[in-house]
Parts: sequence; C-alpha cells; structure tokens
Amino acid sequence: MSMVQGTLDAATEQLSEEFLSRFPLKSAQLLGTLPAKEAAHLLQQQAQQVSYRLWKYLPPGAAEQIFVQFPLSYQTQFIASLDSHIAVNLLNKQSQEVQQALLAALQTAHPAIAEELSELLVFPDNTAARMMNKKVQAFYGDTSIREVLTQLRRLDNKVPDVIYVLNEQQDLIGETTLNVLVGSASSKTLTQVATPIRVTLNVMDHKDLVVEAFEGHKVRAIPVLDAQQQLVGQIRFFDAYESTKEDLASNMQTMVGASKDEKALSSSWFAVKKRLPWLQINLLTAFAAAAVVGAFEGLIAQVTALAILLPVAAGQSGNAGAQALAVTMRGLTLREISTRHWYQVMLKEMMVGFLNGAAIAITCGIGVYLWSQSLGLALVIALAMISSLVIAGSSGAIVPIALKKFGLDPAQSSSIVLTTITDIAGFMSFLGIALLLSDMLPKG
Repeated sequence: MSMVQGTLDAATEQLSEEFLSRFPLKSAQLLGTLPAKEAAHLLQQQAQQVSYRLWKYLPPGAAEQIFVQFPLSYQTQFIASLDSHIAVNLLNKQSQEVQQALLAALQTAHPAIAEELSELLVFPDNTAARMMNKKVQAFYGDTSIREVLTQLRRLDNKVPDVIYVLNEQQDLIGETTLNVLVGSASSKTLTQVATPIRVTLNVMDHKDLVVEAFEGHKVRAIPVLDAQQQLVGQIRFFDAYESTKEDLASNMQTMVGASKDEKALSSSWFAVKKRLPWLQINLLTAFAAAAVVGAFEGLIAQVTALAILLPVAAGQSGNAGAQALAVTMRGLTLREISTRHWYQVMLKEMMVGFLNGAAIAITCGIGVYLWSQSLGLALVIALAMISSLVIAGSSGAIVPIALKKFGLDPAQSSSIVLTTITDIAGFMSFLGIALLLSDMLPKG
C-alpha cells in the first residue's frame, strides 16, 4: 500500500497543471502507471480543459478503466465535452447499464449531444462493429514489459490474449501476445517484442470481408479501426467462426424452404406459415416433372421396366445436384467465389458430373443387365447417368450464382429450384434416350 501511495505522491507532484498542459502525451503515460481509481481522482482535481486535452492520449484499455471511476455527474459533463468519435468509442466500451445511465443523464443535460451519440452508437447489421470485442488493451511502444505486466495485473476482467502497440500519434503499429510478454526480459520495450500488424478491419466492413480476412491471413485476432483509424476493438477467429457457422446453418434452412427465423422449438403454427408456401411451389414443380413422364406414357406402357428404373435416374441426378449446390453455396458464403466465377465453377461441376456419371454408369449398367438380361436397357441407364449427372452438377453450380447475380438471396429455396431441374433432367435424359433406343428394349 505504501508503494502505491508513494507512486501516487510522485505522480501527483510531477503531474502539475502546467505539466499536464505542456506534455499531454507524457502525462497520459504517467497516469497509466497509476491504479485507475487514483488516476481518476487526480484528473478530477485538474482544470477540465486540461483533462479533456490529454484524454485522447490515453490508450484503449486505460481510458475506460479510469472513466468508470468518475462519478456519474462528472462522467456526463466529461462525455459532453469530448469530440464525438472519442465519446462514442468511450461509450462503446462501457457496460449496457453504464451506457444507458450516461445517455439518460445526457438526455437531461445535453439532449442534442445525447441524440447524436445514440445514433452513432448503432452500427448496421452484418458489419465488423457488430462482431468485434470492444475490450482491447493497447500501450505505447516505449512502455517497458515490466510496466505492461504491472498494469495488466490490475485488470478486474479477463486479460486479452493479444496486446496492441501504438506510436505517439496513437496509430496502430504492432501487436504481441501474453506468451511473448511473459517470456521476454522485463526491461525490453513493447516495440522490441512486437510484430507488425498483418491486417486491419474498419468498423463498417461487411462481415463477409471479415471472414475473407481470416481465410487469407490465418491470424488469431484482427484489430478493428474507426473512421479516424483509431483502435476500437478486435475480432477473434472464434467470433468469425461462430458468425460463419450461423450463416451456414441459416442457409441450410432457407435452401429447403424453411425460414431463417424458425427455431427447433418454434410453434407448429409458425413453422406451417413459413414452410407451406414453399411446399405449394414445390408441388407445382413436381407436376412439371410429372408432365415430362406423362409425355412418354406410351413408351412406358410398352417397356414397363422403365417405370421401375425411373426413381434411380431421378435419385442419382438429385444427389449430384445437391452436392454441387452445397459446395457452391459454401464458396459464396465464405467469399471463395463470386458471380464472375460462374463459368469456371460450371465447367468444374460439369467435369465432375461427367466423371462421376461414367463411374456410376458402369456400376448401374452392370446391375441393370444382370437384373433384366437386356443390353439395350443397360445402355439406356448408363447413358442417362452420364447426361443427367452433367446437367445436375452444372445446375447445382449455376442456380445459387444466378440468384446472387439477380440480386436475390442465393440460399433462398435454391434446393427446391434445383430439385425441379434435376428431376426433369433425370426423367428427360432417361426417357429421351430410351425413346431413341426403343428398338433395343424388351417389350412388356
């Protein structure tokens, strides 16, 4: 306790109003060496203009820890006097309860400022700001590791794993980790142990760009900057992974006509309202596929074996299309591909469909020949497997890309559209080839 008091007395002696005014950066660094409560007490004893001027030099982490030690009346006046972007960043770091209390107090004392800050605090959906962890810790590069560890031990909450390094203009210049700090000599400075920043994000960046950044750089966390290029938060790999996982799960539902809003324990009536319209659409598409079969009614009546093999043709086509659709949807979700890649993706899936179709054709042809003793029937099913899998694969790639190209949700019930295409392709290929080779088929 005496050591802390001695440090406070020394800082109080050095941090005179004249020193604070002339050397705000050095003053901010000295304040950071004190416990937050003592630093807040010291600031309240100074002229307010002096405190406002040096506040912007306090790095993220230290600023909010000192701020919460102020009484509410002082916090309110202090927030109202700061530049809007500094005030927003400071408010963003507070708990929901503290934030609401401050805004309520501001609404009474400074309604215009309260309205402005309330608007600035709300970030659009699907942006990096909505994904970021606001609790970040940053220090100036000339701070010794001994001092950094001392300040980190004072934190009440969990210490972040990644520590950021700033220059005198508060620009982000590097980062390090707790493991590195603990394993380094305490006399070294942060600049000596920090590594360069590989990638940064802006608060307004879309979350697709966040996922793309993690995919491209393989980092554990990415710092998030505001419009003034000041550090306001970080996004950890786990946060991006959770967001992507939710998107993929949501896409799985919409692909089959279920609403994104429906949960496993949603009411039956809610589920019916969301699913029934798409089931009705699916019914219409099923009639379209049935109409294709009806067009070959005469041929099926003559060669009844065709009716038995119809589900095989449609089933394989549907499975192949679903595989291509799943891979393409993942590529669009993770931004591995865009709509301009449609041709490459289609060619790839057509080749996959051809090779898979050839392999399936051999297996299926042998099976049908052993069952029917008809070379013609085996040839028909074999050729149908190849043609239907090529069509199904290319369709599975094109459907979601086409929806995105036309400004629609690529996941929105694309599975239902694809099912229609693959059913018709399977039936048309099988029955069309059978019609062409009808002389080789057994009658009856």
